Amino acid sequence: MMKTSRRRFLGNSIGLPLGFSMAKGLDVARAAAFRPTEENKPAPNPLPGTTSLTLTGDLAAQMVEGIHKYLIQATADSLNDRPGFWRRDFTSARAYEDSVALNREHLRKIIGAVDPRVPAPWLQIISASPALVEVARNSRFKAYAVRWEVCSAATGDNGALEGEGLLLEPVGPARARVVAVPDAGWTPEAAAGLAPGVPDAGQFARRLAESGCQVIVPVLIDRSDKWSEIAGVKTTNQPHREWIYRMAFEVGRHIIGFEAQKILAAVDWFEGENKSNPLPVGVFGYGEGGLLALYAGALDPRIRATGVSGYFHSRQQLWKEPIYRDVWGLLREFGDAELAGLIAPRALVVEACASPVVDGPPPATGDRANVACPNGTLTTPRLDDVRQEVARAREIFDKLNVGEQLKLAVSDEGNGPPGLADALTGFLSALGVASGLRQPGRSPREPLRDLRGTYDPESRLHRQFDQMVGFTQGLIRQAARRREEFWASGDTSTIGRWKETTAPQRRYIWEEVVGRLPAPTMPPDPQTRLIYDTAALAGYEVVLDVWPAVFAYGILVLPKNIKPGERRPVVVCQHGLEGRPDGAADPATPDGYMHHVAVALAQEGFVTFAPQNPYIGGDEFRIIQRLGHPIKLALFSFIIGQHQRILDWLSAQPFVDRERIAFYGISYGGKTAVRVPPFVDRYAVSICTADFNEWVWKTTSVESPYSYMLLPEYDMYEFDFANVVNYAELAKLIAPRPFMVERGHDDPVAPDEWVGYEYARVRRFYAEVGLPENTAIEWWNGPHAIHGVGTFEFLRRHLRWPGRGQQEA
Repeated sequence: MMKTSRRRFLGNSIGLPLGFSMAKGLDVARAAAFRPTEENKPAPNPLPGTTSLTLTGDLAAQMVEGIHKYLIQATADSLNDRPGFWRRDFTSARAYEDSVALNREHLRKIIGAVDPRVPAPWLQIISASPALVEVARNSRFKAYAVRWEVCSAATGDNGALEGEGLLLEPVGPARARVVAVPDAGWTPEAAAGLAPGVPDAGQFARRLAESGCQVIVPVLIDRSDKWSEIAGVKTTNQPHREWIYRMAFEVGRHIIGFEAQKILAAVDWFEGENKSNPLPVGVFGYGEGGLLALYAGALDPRIRATGVSGYFHSRQQLWKEPIYRDVWGLLREFGDAELAGLIAPRALVVEACASPVVDGPPPATGDRANVACPNGTLTTPRLDDVRQEVARAREIFDKLNVGEQLKLAVSDEGNGPPGLADALTGFLSALGVASGLRQPGRSPREPLRDLRGTYDPESRLHRQFDQMVGFTQGLIRQAARRREEFWASGDTSTIGRWKETTAPQRRYIWEEVVGRLPAPTMPPDPQTRLIYDTAALAGYEVVLDVWPAVFAYGILVLPKNIKPGERRPVVVCQHGLEGRPDGAADPATPDGYMHHVAVALAQEGFVTFAPQNPYIGGDEFRIIQRLGHPIKLALFSFIIGQHQRILDWLSAQPFVDRERIAFYGISYGGKTAVRVPPFVDRYAVSICTADFNEWVWKTTSVESPYSYMLLPEYDMYEFDFANVVNYAELAKLIAPRPFMVERGHDDPVAPDEWVGYEYARVRRFYAEVGLPENTAIEWWNGPHAIHGVGTFEFLRRHLRWPGRGQQEA
């Protein structure tokens, strides 16, 4: 090929050949030189020390499928591994309670039921007028609209959490106190017989009140999408429960925990009433209310009897249920049987009946954006599945010699309506209500009249929704302070002291926030395939085994002027969402936001490697999060291991200087730049392009158009991230290694102000530890793309590479 002169690019001389610019990529004529033809068809020879790569088809899709297989097997294994998390002592009830105390506290943490409740809460009757205090009455009970304290505001604003619903007071002396929790698709009025929608037999709140129980019926957040929006910006089809789940998950909370707290606050109020009139306390729930009853009973030993209707069965398919049931690490330690074991030796009644049916999120109608998690349904479980889970729970009850405290009631082979006599009778018996279930106090043809007239419960639901959002946003505003507390032990007097004193934080984040897998267990078995060959460069596809069914894959670009025995620095160039390695490393592909950066760097003399990360395939890859979260794993659990294996292999190559390997990632690859190098210290440099910003605001804001709350990327949420780490803290874990941010002013990921705010904390830290030269940010006029000016200079300087080897490809 003819020699070309060095050209200027964006005001900097970076030695790219004529016809190439980072803004345009290789022109068509030059790109054609890389495409196999009869004249330049690559030889099939693999790299020395590897075997020929023979895999065909879409390797990225196969990678994602392999991770699915790994997670499905790991989920199955969790059932057998679960006993390792328990140290049950069955010698006495007291010894048993003590032996499961840590498990109970861990459950409280992972469902986010951790905020202190108001001691001695008030319960307030809400009346339409002084003359209309009661909502309804019949010969056996009176109904009142009520609200009660749960948690004080996280900040000094009006973000307190309250419960709201109905109080049903028996006309005669009360025999027990019960929180009756309806499904999320029911109103309290429907469960109490004041509104249509629930057959008489299923109105368990009414039937319990008519049997002499004082009953509180809380409002649950429903599954519609009316208020899942940022007003004036975008409306979405996320169910209200998912909208709250997303923001709460990031701050270590959960809609399950919030609603469990409302139930337990009602129990707190009952306990206050018990000071003058002691009565047994129970919780009975159906559907989503059954879930909450099970969790509440597991958390609170004050609850004498728990009734779970239309919910109890195996959770091994939890990833197929709606995302608002997604609990980080649940299945490592808990299935429904283990939760039942936290209720033992107290009473548990399970009712196998028709469950609520959910076919998915609401349809995206009108101007609503279709951004809800699309997978997640609810159906009635097979009766055999219910029986098997009850049998697992019975082993615990039997070992405590309280087998009679666990009862299974079956409604029409598990397909009948909830709240049948067997379940409610067993529940009342467990509470010690000797008179049992009474016959209805009214004819089914004479509905109990709501004295409020045409009462519309929507305003109450909206109030509860806004309150929960407000409470969560208060926690988010406090997250920066929580992070300061988490990192308080970090000593910045020297970088050595910093690394030493923050080792526990690093370990905690990897294990408890990212999700840690063991180091790769499979032999790498490297397989390679030459995909292009020019006078200056050779490109190889590389596949490496990591774990069973899981492999790493990418494209290696080798400059041909490497001398025998010479070891070159390496730059690992990471693509973004839905990307592929060829966007960085194969100049025959159309130009995109990566601008063939691995080729450009190889033309400077660097060895480059462009890995395939598994965030490709739309919901196929996002299901990795659904499968992984219940067993405390996530997408980056696998990406970290894949990069460990890539570095193992690269470091062993005779042309690689293992001390000079850098990471350069864009977009989702930029997320990788702050989530892999903190835990994989063999990366000597890390560059984050088109992603770095104030991540907590990005994932949780209910005001900003940049918020992930408005987007379909439900995969972005990491449990309790906000309270322990943000992007600045992740960058601090990379120190003393050099770290750089590349930021285009027109990048829509976040506003410049968010980027500058977060990066200022990084710059200050590097200065405090005496290494200001080891960090930089480059601002440029451009979009969400590789710029390749300041970053190239940063790589040359910190990888100690003068940029030789610049030649025509």
